[in-house]
Amino acid sequence: MSTAIPSLLSPSKPPFPSTKLRPLRPQFRRNLIGFSPIPPIFPLRKRFALNDNDTAGDVLNGFDEAEKEARGKGTMPERFRYLAKEVPAPSVRWPWFVVLAFLIYAWRAVLFELSNWKNAALAIARFIGYVAKYAFAVVYHFIGSPITFSIRCMEDLFYTVRACYSWIIGNAPVPDLTIIIVLASIVLAIAEATVPNSINSQPYVLTVSGLVGYAAVRGYISEPLFWTLLLGVYAFSKFLKKRDDVSAAMPVAAVLAGVGEPWVRVLVIISYTALSIYQYSNSLSEGKEVGEVETREMKLPIPLLLAALAIGLRVAAKWAGYRHLTWMIV
Repeated sequence: MSTAIPSLLSPSKPPFPSTKLRPLRPQFRRNLIGFSPIPPIFPLRKRFALNDNDTAGDVLNGFDEAEKEARGKGTMPERFRYLAKEVPAPSVRWPWFVVLAFLIYAWRAVLFELSNWKNAALAIARFIGYVAKYAFAVVYHFIGSPITFSIRCMEDLFYTVRACYSWIIGNAPVPDLTIIIVLASIVLAIAEATVPNSINSQPYVLTVSGLVGYAAVRGYISEPLFWTLLLGVYAFSKFLKKRDDVSAAMPVAAVLAGVGEPWVRVLVIISYTALSIYQYSNSLSEGKEVGEVETREMKLPIPLLLAALAIGLRVAAKWAGYRHLTWMIV
């Protein structure tokens, strides 16, 4: 009894069918050496046989067809196809060193070019600066004098205000300023009682007369010029503005009562009071009454306001100084 040994190279009956599921029990076949167990093979399509999704089945069928078509082009027998799996080749890294060398060289070239661009940009900026300076010099040649004069005026005004503030803080005569405010207020009250709204009707004249008195006290103008300016203020109010005697003489009387000598102050207040009584008596004899004129809220003249502000600054500075020294001692 002879047993025929099937040829291992026979392609007629492949030992590993791809479409049939082999039983789980081990099977044996004879080869040139002996018997060896054949492990069961589970094709990819049969593994997902429990999946009822038709779309997944179509995808798997398409995959099997593509695999079969790719395998049909090879010369290896079908039974050894599962052994011919491609092993992923290790990545080649040495070309990256070449790329790194080129990158370093390119970066060096870029830095060199950037330095050239930096020098070029600085040169262009310097040229634009020179052109701007030349244009400014040309413009300043024609309008430089008015600009310089305006800057000097602003600077002088700033330093004048600063000097006045420093003088007020350090040396403002509080008693003298208080006497000036009181005496000038007496003259203004007499004028307001005689002619209502005489203060509100001429605020600028009162301001100018106050500045003239301050300039005379500080020694900025001489005494003859002082009397000339006061006479000009009275003439302006009397002849140009056509005001009565009490209203026209009020700015001059207030300045003389505030900054004059003691005898001048007494004489001015008495004379102005007499003038006011005389004018009031004449208005009564003519049938005019004070109540006929509409009275408005009286505004404080600017010179008296500045004097009061100087007193407040001086007193506040002294209080702050004493407070600071007390804090340092304690």
